[in-house]
Amino acid sequence: MNAIEAVTTPGETSALCHSVGVSRASLYRRRRPAPPSTPTQPRTPSSRALGASERQAVLDVLHSERFVDQSPAEVHATLLEEQRYLCSPRTMYRVLATAHEVRERRAQARHPAYTKPELVATGPNQVWSWDITKLKGPIPYLYFSLYVILDLFSRYAVGWMVARHENAHLAERLIAATCLKQGIAPHQLTIHADRGAPMRSQLVALLFSDLGINASHSRPRVSNDNPFSEAQFRTVKYRPQFPTRFGSLAHARAVSRDLFGWYNNAHHHSGLSYLTPAAVHYGRAATVLAIRHRTRLAAYAAHPERFVHGPPRPETLPTAVWINRSPKPTREDAPGATPVTPDDPQHGVIRRSPPITDHRSITRLTSVEALQ
Repeated sequence: MNAIEAVTTPGETSALCHSVGVSRASLYRRRRPAPPSTPTQPRTPSSRALGASERQAVLDVLHSERFVDQSPAEVHATLLEEQRYLCSPRTMYRVLATAHEVRERRAQARHPAYTKPELVATGPNQVWSWDITKLKGPIPYLYFSLYVILDLFSRYAVGWMVARHENAHLAERLIAATCLKQGIAPHQLTIHADRGAPMRSQLVALLFSDLGINASHSRPRVSNDNPFSEAQFRTVKYRPQFPTRFGSLAHARAVSRDLFGWYNNAHHHSGLSYLTPAAVHYGRAATVLAIRHRTRLAAYAAHPERFVHGPPRPETLPTAVWINRSPKPTREDAPGATPVTPDDPQHGVIRRSPPITDHRSITRLTSVEALQ
């Protein structure tokens, strides 16, 4: 800026500002600083304003037992019929506002500021996401409910169920059976969901407390706080085998069983370096990636001219999967600023632990139909 000020040749200001990346407006503001602001004078009270005694008289009338539950307009009309005038209804409101006594009279809901959920998973069975979607039945306005529990890191559908309705009891049993099947230890798992009735039910909350599971919920009316479950529903529903309508509950279960078998074991997920969710969930990712790399190296050795970018590089699996990743992680919060991390003592490190059986009796379920 000082170098630009030293140049006095006309016509060169624009080019110099452009060369150093300074706006001409900034230069002109520096040359002609704004004059100091004049302190504002206190406003002179209007000659029509009520005096202190008159304002107190208005408050006394509005506070009286007779008018305490009535609006200023109602009080004003009543006083006029009694041949008494204090002030206008708007002035009554001003007097009440000065005394901090104006508020919504009706009991309305107060909407608190919900915190954006920030979750990270660096391995299987650290964070699960679950949701319920509708399946069209044989006739209009008849739907079946598909419950799905998805592992955040591997995208593996660890549990699913088709039922006639959304029900907190069924959700509780599905989560309990899935935790038992996956061998979840206390304080190992965080389960994220939206704010549906089954997700926030007391039964599910008590189950989480018994099993040592941390609960996380989306913000109200924010659709992208639970993106992995929504994306999984879209993947399944866009399969050619997914019917327009399901003829019965048994038909919905049979189709869902085939679809989830394909999704877990045959579907190559684009977010997992095109590995299957089962390969990532059960620790086979490194082996599969090594086989792929050897295949590419063999192809490169046979025809190196076809690889214009040089020898193929090994593929890598994402090391962390986030829900609402913090945009600016701090040094203290590395690898990411989040209230839920795999190193948090409340959630522990993934390990094979004995199933939980000491908190409540959970019967192993061998089929989806057993949950109904």
